[in-house]
Amino acid sequence: MDAVTVRARTAGGRPTAGEGPGSGAPGDGTAGDGVPVVDVPSQVAPRDARELSRRFFDRLAVLEEGTREHQYVRNTLIEMNLSLVRYAASRFRGRGDSMEDIVQVGTIGLIKAIDRFDLSREVEFTSFAVPYIVGEIKRFFRDTGWAVHVPRRLQEARVELARATEELRTRLGRTPTTRELSALMSLPEEEVIEARKASNCYTSASLDAALSTDGGVDGESVLADFLGVEEPALALVEDFHSLAPLIARLDPRERLILHLRFVEERTQAEIGQELGISQMHVSRLISRMMGRLRTGLLGSEAA
Repeated sequence: MDAVTVRARTAGGRPTAGEGPGSGAPGDGTAGDGVPVVDVPSQVAPRDARELSRRFFDRLAVLEEGTREHQYVRNTLIEMNLSLVRYAASRFRGRGDSMEDIVQVGTIGLIKAIDRFDLSREVEFTSFAVPYIVGEIKRFFRDTGWAVHVPRRLQEARVELARATEELRTRLGRTPTTRELSALMSLPEEEVIEARKASNCYTSASLDAALSTDGGVDGESVLADFLGVEEPALALVEDFHSLAPLIARLDPRERLILHLRFVEERTQAEIGQELGISQMHVSRLISRMMGRLRTGLLGSEAA
């Protein structure tokens, strides 16, 4: 960002000989060709800033860029009009970002407005500058305010979708369909649907965000309380993945016994009858396999 500060150029409130940006004589209160010296530009009242800005813009138009006087005039214009930035930034209070950051971004818009302003347009500088400042702040929120990063085309489509939805809702008296939005926006229905999904990425809420309870009940709830319950079986997924290679090492008959017992949930007696062995033998086989699997699982966790 361009520097907004103006280097000290006065002694006792007056320009020092040989240090003025123009040819103004020491002690005359001007900085050459009638441009006044402003000791603290940021403290100039907005009404006075409007009048002084005209004089400074007149002078800026004839100065060569890069000279000390050009730098002084331009920097003074920036500081005198910072109240415009603070005014525009106040409209975005409560958006989550600090006001200091928003003012810094808005100052970029102010600098662009100063560099592009032309007195011959016969328009007040305030009217010319505010759209630049607001536009820069909106661009900042558009680029950094998304909870999930989405392509620029979808960011822009979201804004267009909001406008089209409001226009059709006013015109039709109901929520417009995707086909109606597609026709108004001149976009395929697939892109309208994509833009609608992208809108959901603009903001997000913490699962720990406190929600006030309704019905006058004291206390607070959090968002996670309304999003289902914890599924205990999810804790077994990792165990299943760890057991898979251990089970693969068993012989076919052992895997069949495990399948019959834990998948088809047959009794040991039924398994013994199908395999032609006693129920006691089935019990010993299952106990031995469980021990091997347990040892292998605990060993992999330790590793």
